[in-house]
Amino acid sequence: MWRFVQFVMLLSVFCLKGVATTSLCGKNPHLCMDMLFKEEVSSNGSSVPIKEEASDSSAYIFHHAIYQSTGYDSVVYGTKATLSVHEFPAIKKGQNILATVKVWNFQKGHPEYTNAVHAGWAIRPSFYGDSKTHFIITWTADGYRSTGCIDLKCDGFVPVNYAPITPGDSLEGQSKISIKIFKKKDDGDWWLYFGHDGQNLAPVGFWPKNIFTSLADHANIITWGGYTGSFSGDSSPPMGNGKWPGANSATYQDVQYVSGDGQGYAPPPWPGGVHADVTHKNCYQLSPFTNNMFYYGGPGGCID
Repeated sequence: MWRFVQFVMLLSVFCLKGVATTSLCGKNPHLCMDMLFKEEVSSNGSSVPIKEEASDSSAYIFHHAIYQSTGYDSVVYGTKATLSVHEFPAIKKGQNILATVKVWNFQKGHPEYTNAVHAGWAIRPSFYGDSKTHFIITWTADGYRSTGCIDLKCDGFVPVNYAPITPGDSLEGQSKISIKIFKKKDDGDWWLYFGHDGQNLAPVGFWPKNIFTSLADHANIITWGGYTGSFSGDSSPPMGNGKWPGANSATYQDVQYVSGDGQGYAPPPWPGGVHADVTHKNCYQLSPFTNNMFYYGGPGGCID
């Protein structure tokens, strides 16, 4: 079941089908998910890449290095984190690099009921038309089947006036962004706040609670980490800033859950409170989760 959860999670970050992305489907498996997935699991149960089979038989491969909260019976109302932001001007079309925070509600045995919202940064030349780093958001209310989109490509996310950033805007590399996603107690909507220093966050907008089913009440899983995507046979791109986890690598700092009254609190320390998962440890890695932070990333270069 855990591998299936990871499949759903990867599906969510890279590709959303439906009103916003239908025109990008067909020959662009890295933009849409209207094709057959094949999940491969090693004999010892460890993480391995997920291969996506497109209609033209070319495979698109996703990798991740993530920490995730544990327990489907959890009741959580959001998260907050500060992410380092990085640039890779030489990335080519067909490759993707992302770092996102995800708040979701996954019902075991019913992937079609998955509700999720994400925010972070992404380098996606085939989607954005350039190799710049962009602020990205996504959402779904039905397991990425017919609802949801990237940024503001469909109705759903409601921007507010005087927001500090707009989904899709470019970001400067070698910087940091702070993201808070939480369910407000007064209106019940899922709000997105953005800043740079972890303190002076301002609202970007919100996902109305009435566009969701299970997430209308609460989330049960939070995910933080890095992702990459590339076509089979091509070297996978770097993750984070391309360096192995350490003092000079990409980071998630001040990682917190958010309570029902909007206040942050620390997750239980690793390995008890969060679960680490890396799909290809020859190319990407995670540091231990300590002091509410972790390092992640790697040079990439995998072709499977």
